[in-house]
Amino acid sequence: MDLEARLEDILARDIGVAAPNWMVIWRQVPTPWGKKIDLLCIDSEGNLVVLELKRDKTEREIVAQVLDYGSYVRGIQAEELPRIYAKYQKDYFPDQPSKSLDEAFCTRFVVKQMPEELNATHELVIVASTLDAATERIVGYLAEQYQVNINAVFFRVFKDDDREYLTRAWLRDPGIEEESGGRVTAKAEKVEWNGEHYVNFGEGDHRLWDDACKYGFVSAGYGLRFRQAMQRLEPGNRIWVNVPGGVGYVGVGIVEDRAVPVDQFMVKNEKGESIPILQAPLKCRDMGHSLGDQDNMEWLVRVNWLKTVPLDKAVRERGLFGNQNCVVEPRDKRWPFTIERLQQHFGIDK
Repeated sequence: MDLEARLEDILARDIGVAAPNWMVIWRQVPTPWGKKIDLLCIDSEGNLVVLELKRDKTEREIVAQVLDYGSYVRGIQAEELPRIYAKYQKDYFPDQPSKSLDEAFCTRFVVKQMPEELNATHELVIVASTLDAATERIVGYLAEQYQVNINAVFFRVFKDDDREYLTRAWLRDPGIEEESGGRVTAKAEKVEWNGEHYVNFGEGDHRLWDDACKYGFVSAGYGLRFRQAMQRLEPGNRIWVNVPGGVGYVGVGIVEDRAVPVDQFMVKNEKGESIPILQAPLKCRDMGHSLGDQDNMEWLVRVNWLKTVPLDKAVRERGLFGNQNCVVEPRDKRWPFTIERLQQHFGIDK
């Protein structure tokens, strides 16, 4: 499916599928040098967000382009934003009653008034179905070394008969709060990280929770960002493991070793001998995918499980922390509460 050709329409229709704290204020934004920004948004704190779709651009070109657009957006004055939003409505919704930017903002984010300071900073976001490993490294380098507020969000579509399912994954944790009860909320209140890690275990064709419990590991693969996420875990870290897709929390354990490729991960057989995990009896049929491809093959982190439960006994409650990223050091105010509830469910001491 030609996803990237459709993404602009999908996001313009419902930007919440990317981030619930954004609101579209213009499409195909002209710049003084003739190029056009695909989507311009404002976030719940009054800052601007540039979204540029990869489409048929090269990886290096898309990074250069989004940085160029940032140089333009930083000069947009607060008093220009109402006019920009009015033009967006006129161009794309001529048959609908117009709203002021202030009114639309307050409705969108359920607040009484807009922030006094607008466009104090801006965010740059590349939208794609995939990027090559070099481009992901460049984006990470700009963000981590030079504090450029740049990120990438990946979308893919899966089709089942006449139904389509859109999935989303961020290159870097955006720190946003998901929609709750149909209402869009602002960024989550941040608290000091307590040293406990949240880990998503994406059960599927390439890893199964039963194998992870039996052989003591968590894993991820099929992308540089997933390898890097696994490599952030260090011996001694305590991790709380969630299976996404509405399953819930299934285990807690202590990391014993740093991440290694799947073909280097050793386990004990029934005789107590150390063997490669790919030679062990696994329920997963394709854990050895992409062997030799460092960025895409499966990466495993050895874990000493303190408590695990089967998928049908997973802990899922309203109000527990959740995030779509693979490994997170949560600073969300729900995280301490989540750990407290999980300790009670799993019988784990503080």
